[in-house]
Amino acid sequence: MTVSLSDIEDARRLLKGIINPTPIVPDGRLSAEIGASAFLKAECLQKGGSFKVRGAYNKISKLTGEERGRGVITASAGNHAQGVALAAKLQNTRATIVLPEFAPLTKVLATKALGAEVILKGDSFDAAVAYSRALGDEMGFVYVHAFDDPMIVAGQGSVGCEIVEDLPDVTVIVVPIGGGGIASGTAIAAKSLKPGVRVIGVQASNVASMNPSLSAGEPIEVSARPTIADGIAIKRPGIVTLPLIREYIDEVVEVTEEEIAAGIYHCVLNSHIVAEGAGAAGVAALLAGRIDLTPGDVVCTILCGGNIDGNLLSRVIEQVLVRKGRYVVSKVLILDRPGSFAALLNRVAETGASVIESNHQRAIWLAPLGYTGVELILEVRDAEHAQFVYHHLEQCGYHVRPEGQGDWEF
Repeated sequence: MTVSLSDIEDARRLLKGIINPTPIVPDGRLSAEIGASAFLKAECLQKGGSFKVRGAYNKISKLTGEERGRGVITASAGNHAQGVALAAKLQNTRATIVLPEFAPLTKVLATKALGAEVILKGDSFDAAVAYSRALGDEMGFVYVHAFDDPMIVAGQGSVGCEIVEDLPDVTVIVVPIGGGGIASGTAIAAKSLKPGVRVIGVQASNVASMNPSLSAGEPIEVSARPTIADGIAIKRPGIVTLPLIREYIDEVVEVTEEEIAAGIYHCVLNSHIVAEGAGAAGVAALLAGRIDLTPGDVVCTILCGGNIDGNLLSRVIEQVLVRKGRYVVSKVLILDRPGSFAALLNRVAETGASVIESNHQRAIWLAPLGYTGVELILEVRDAEHAQFVYHHLEQCGYHVRPEGQGDWEF
């Protein structure tokens, strides 16, 4: 099975007036970081919060009246769920969605809000797929795969048409890869319209199935670790998409969880766009230097989704602030008497640092009798400012012991 530019152009005509033709915005900060002109295709602003409605609408539109009457079913890590639910609603079709039990609450509630029946089943995307297949066979539903379907690929490929049309000077397109739907579709469209363009795929290193599968010449299931890029946490690529990836994608690179977090942080704090982990994977790869570029390159990375849980977003931002030296932790010993803590805080205030959190520890730290330990979490401007804070407190008679955050290994 293959997908042609004409298939993608047919899907694009069908989607006109249904989807948002999402903007491509310049990113000056990212451009300065990578030494090339950088642009963001803000598909996170699409209806449903991701590109998934494109493929889902294209697929469901091709069903017969009898098939639509039976209803559709799918499994999803989250975004495809909303895409299918929205596409089905727009075409008056009943949708049943199976999500993994760990699916973000934001995506679960959003899918239900679109009128779909939501079932939480399985500890992974692949387990959810297996259950949805069985349930679909039992109930007679039509299956709408998240990526392994030519009509899905053609719908997602409309993104590539928009990039080449809106950014004709583009030389490099960076696209996240889960199962390979948007990556293969975008690459087919872009390379058909602009043969010299490079298309680079990005996977989370914790669930990186594409390179082993490309090496083996067939889809390979890999072991997976948890990732904040749940939208591309696919352990096995598709039989439709893998040959397309091999033919049209120039390279597949991988990014760590820390790098994905930095990508999310960049999008929110510098570009003022909310992107989820999968959506920010391309930015992560560029910031981490995973992609070879020249000063003359015009790079467009697809922010393929923005459905990130608010709690996770706040944790990501806080952790990146720590890694950037904006949050620091230190231990200070003070006299265990009234007024001592207030005096310490006054000294901290003199430095311009802000106290984010404080904890008193006595016995657990074996603080000398008559003293208490204080753990301070401070917000500072940078590492130099932190050193100024410590030096000032030392000069005021306090003994300060900075605490390193360290790295967890598992």
